[in-house]
Amino acid sequence: MAERSKYQENIIKNYYKNFDGIQLQRLGEQVTDLYLAEGKSRTALWKKITVVLEKLKVPKSRVQQLVKADNPALLAGLLQELLAKEDVAQKK
Repeated sequence: MAERSKYQENIIKNYYKNFDGIQLQRLGEQVTDLYLAEGKSRTALWKKITVVLEKLKVPKSRVQQLVKADNPALLAGLLQELLAKEDVAQKK
């Protein structure tokens, strides 16, 4: 396996440094899509959202409640909470 260049190492390092922000952005896009989705596409979207929430270390019980409620507004509220935590963490 070839060694990575310094440039490649920096890209990888920055990705993991900004991982939570990237996941939060993805979740925001999925919330928008969820408002518009119906039927099978809505079910598939909830599965993708569950994966993102697990990566963001949201408790499984809370994730299950959100999926069961199937309410995009509740998910948007959680996103606001997570964004607020991210802002506080960045200010430190």
